[in-house]
Amino acid sequence: MVYAIDQVNWRSEYPYCPQTTVEVTNDHDSLYLHFRVKGEQLRAVTTTDQGPVWEDSCVEFFCQVPGEKHYMNFETNCIGAMVGSRRKGRAEEVVPFPADEMARIVRRCTFPREAFDEKDGLFEWEVELQIPLDMIFRERRPVFPQKLNVNFYKCADKTKKPHYVSWQPIQLPTPNFHCPQFFGQIVLE
Repeated sequence: MVYAIDQVNWRSEYPYCPQTTVEVTNDHDSLYLHFRVKGEQLRAVTTTDQGPVWEDSCVEFFCQVPGEKHYMNFETNCIGAMVGSRRKGRAEEVVPFPADEMARIVRRCTFPREAFDEKDGLFEWEVELQIPLDMIFRERRPVFPQKLNVNFYKCADKTKKPHYVSWQPIQLPTPNFHCPQFFGQIVLE
């Protein structure tokens, strides 16, 4: 299934909305996310995992198994540096995934993992992620079909056109993606 990431939640302050979609598929071992972005500005300063990738040209996937209190966030800049953690809120009970778990996430990106300062122009880029399902369904092996509460995001905090766009609308006064109450639901087959 392909989802458009096109909800401009804080339009008066952050009106920019790059064209962004994500295609979601799965098998019994992995979740596959294929993000496609077309937009102005491109930035990739962070090259290491668990660094501030959201400041760069970034796509994000947050998910929660229905009924659980914690959720997972997977944030990836355009060169494949990632943030990943299990958490209860933006700053509540945050447990970053260790390096060995982060290494299990397969990443394919349009650009090599080499830092560069912001570039102006029109850019098209893609990020493909293969996330092992046992990183999401930590307590049990999923039985399919399986529902998952999610939201997908596109952001770039430190570009000339900072933006905070989501798949599902977020009804908060200021930018904040760490809000599972606004997740939508997808079904894994």
